[in-house]
Amino acid sequence: VAKDVNIFFDELEGVNSPSKDDDSLLHHGNLTSTSDDASRLEVVGEEVPDKNKANGLYFRDGKCRIDYILVYRKSNPQTEKREVFERNIRAEGLQMEKESSLTNSDIIFVKLHAPWEVLGKYAELMNVRMPFRRKIYYLHRRYKFMNRIEKQISRFRGWLPRKPMKLDKETLPDLEENDCYTAPFSQQRIHHFIIHNKDTFFNNATRSRIVHHILQRVKYEEGKNKIGLNRLLSNGSYEAAFPLHEGSYRSKNSIRTHGAENHRHLLYECWASWGVWYKYQPLDLVRRYFGEKIGLYFAWLGWYTGMLFPAAFIGLFVFLYGVTTLNHCQVSKEVCQATDIIMCPICDKYCPFMRLSDSCVYAKVTHLFDNGATVFFAVFMAVWATVFLEFWKRRRAVIAYDWDLIDWEEEEEEIRPQFEAKYSKKERMNPISGKPEPYQAFADKCSRLIVSASGIFFMICVVIAAVFGIVIYRVVTVSTFAAFKWALIRNNSQVATTGNAVCINFCIIMLLNVLYEKVALFLTNLEQPRTESEWENSFTLKMFLFQFVNLNSSTFYIAFFLGRFTGHPGAYLRLINRWRLEECHPSGCLIDLCMQMGIIMVLKQTWNNFMELGYPLIQNWWTRRKLRQEYGTQRKTSFPQWEKDYNLQPMNAYGLFDEYLEMILQFGFTTIFVAAFPLAPLLALLNNIIEIRLDAYKFVTQWRRPLASRAKDIGIWYGILEGIGILSVITNAFVIAVTSDFIPRLVYAYKYGPCAGQGEAGQKCMVGYVNASLSVFLVSDFENRSEPTSNGSEFSGSPLKYCRYRDYRDPPHSPVPYGYTLQFWHVLAARLAFIIVFEHLVFCIKHLISYLIPDLPKDLRDRMRREKYLIQEMMYEAELERLQKERKERKKNGKSYHNEWP
Repeated sequence: VAKDVNIFFDELEGVNSPSKDDDSLLHHGNLTSTSDDASRLEVVGEEVPDKNKANGLYFRDGKCRIDYILVYRKSNPQTEKREVFERNIRAEGLQMEKESSLTNSDIIFVKLHAPWEVLGKYAELMNVRMPFRRKIYYLHRRYKFMNRIEKQISRFRGWLPRKPMKLDKETLPDLEENDCYTAPFSQQRIHHFIIHNKDTFFNNATRSRIVHHILQRVKYEEGKNKIGLNRLLSNGSYEAAFPLHEGSYRSKNSIRTHGAENHRHLLYECWASWGVWYKYQPLDLVRRYFGEKIGLYFAWLGWYTGMLFPAAFIGLFVFLYGVTTLNHCQVSKEVCQATDIIMCPICDKYCPFMRLSDSCVYAKVTHLFDNGATVFFAVFMAVWATVFLEFWKRRRAVIAYDWDLIDWEEEEEEIRPQFEAKYSKKERMNPISGKPEPYQAFADKCSRLIVSASGIFFMICVVIAAVFGIVIYRVVTVSTFAAFKWALIRNNSQVATTGNAVCINFCIIMLLNVLYEKVALFLTNLEQPRTESEWENSFTLKMFLFQFVNLNSSTFYIAFFLGRFTGHPGAYLRLINRWRLEECHPSGCLIDLCMQMGIIMVLKQTWNNFMELGYPLIQNWWTRRKLRQEYGTQRKTSFPQWEKDYNLQPMNAYGLFDEYLEMILQFGFTTIFVAAFPLAPLLALLNNIIEIRLDAYKFVTQWRRPLASRAKDIGIWYGILEGIGILSVITNAFVIAVTSDFIPRLVYAYKYGPCAGQGEAGQKCMVGYVNASLSVFLVSDFENRSEPTSNGSEFSGSPLKYCRYRDYRDPPHSPVPYGYTLQFWHVLAARLAFIIVFEHLVFCIKHLISYLIPDLPKDLRDRMRREKYLIQEMMYEAELERLQKERKERKKNGKSYHNEWP
């Protein structure tokens, strides 16, 4: 609940409250206290801890720890607002010191400290849960037989090496809150809580969160809505606001011999260092340092990476199965031996006739991805996506229990300043707080949503137009490469066209992403969301939709449209009656899809990793270089912690949005077209192993410390993951049925091959499949603009009369020339039947798995019930013990009261 704060103006402050922006109070590099309470702490002759003063984490007295930093420039004209804001900060009980920057006298650092009384007061208002009693672990009763089995297993484990992925427990600190029962902090029951030292009872992240909570509710000007630090940051009164890192992340001494100097150093050694890439993440330490929201992101990323191991293993198995069965594949054998089959040109004029055996290499590569195990892998990945999401629910429930998030509810959010400014004239009563607030009319909201939806539709049309441009480019380039001087490119014109088009497509994708971010920002602000969470969800949905369509539109074209609507020789379909649509390679379209996915996935992940780490590294290096040139190396090392943190890069304005978006798009690549590229999970796994350490290194070393915020789950991203899981079932069904040759081979084996009617489908049943899948075309029936420049005399010494092409059509001398054969209709019916059966089967399996796997583990449910019971008993016992002690003390003092509670 927002707390009304009185504003203290100049006439109320009196002579004892000097102006906070008075230049006479500031000395270059000297600390100046502006808090009366802080000045009282200074005692004549008292020894100030030199270590605390030197590390830049404390006030001048070396006792008051810095909980928050505000930064502003003296040249900024918003002086009056800062004065009122800082006076009200002191009125709330916060202590304050100011210091000018060592590198720029115009920059002023305001250091804030929250005393114990302020922390206790607001911890109770914010329902901060704190430890009050150590947990008691009970062992379940076991039968003797089970005990014997466990003893034998433990003996066997003794012969095995220790688990290398677990972190050394000796290097990790004892996180007390994880081994204790917690309860909302209460000053009246303070004796219930485990308080060894009041200075360390609230950890640094909690202290910063409490101070930020206060700053968000302090007024800076007269008026109902003139309140909060965020508004001062948005109008430029303050340049930056951040909590401090806990010292340096590097140390001259080894962590194994001397221990960690601080939690940042410990996180760097046990989490962000490349030497521990194979170890589990210290999630409890991440949560303690960065807060639950960032901790949940890394918990989800680690869980996703761990779940990729079985998917990557099965995908690699499918690929290796294709490698081992390559020499036994009847289809690739026939393609490689088909020296007498001449294929029609794949483009107008410049493309020559070619032997089918020339595509032998592509036929073998296609078999590596399109083999008998592909269907099994597609079903497995659809089930894997469901299992991943269902088990993440269980994992999230365990984390929420361990981190005290089960009963946590997000407090009523503040209204965005832009919303207040726009709709301040219309107000209605808030049903939760009971206070009047700005109101957006239903008609205005609907009109804005319609305009926003129209903008989204227009941008999707821009994506489709870009794909259309790539299609035209591919059509034109095929003819150009076919007439190229270099024989290597001329003989592989189609592969060269695909690779070149994919690289250009990637460049267009990256350019459009910059445009989409600005458009999504404009459309979201146009909608005028009421709160920050509504704004974040709306922006997230738009950005995901834009980038997903942008990244996958060309892939959808190659998978489902390339070579499907080209017509046949003599009657080609053309764009704008000019450009002939591109055909598939004689070995199929799957090789194009594999190249598209492989190149886009590798380039996208490489670029993202560079932008995530390389860009901040370069910026921070440039800042350090300038400081080193101006002040020297020794002066740079003597900078206080607030100066070092200010020179780091701030966290993204959108928080964890970029990190989540990158992983969600990768999840889409891993699942949606995985039937065409079984190695996608393996590439994703390798990338994520690097990604975890890159993100950790970035958070610990390159970014300012973000504010520790709480969250119960990953938010709107979970719904997006579920949508991708459903879409992946549909797309994989179409990839297997339409893009690959799985269905045509199956129809041939059971209906038209040597084993027709015998119920067999082995390699011996595929004899003659290649010849049956090719139709015959009379060369004299070519259109004038399609007729090739060569007559094919180089193959047999005389001009060719017939050539072959991929389709199921009648020969030219049949009653209906080039009409569809019966085999075409059989294949089409089989494809449709497979899509229906595959989708229904996989969806049934997905729903069955989601039904059978409960969201909450049974042992966790029992632990929660028992903990609730024990907490009630402990609170009762502690209260009873306190009353008994008070009764004994009163008896000793000779005081007694009637009707006492025994």
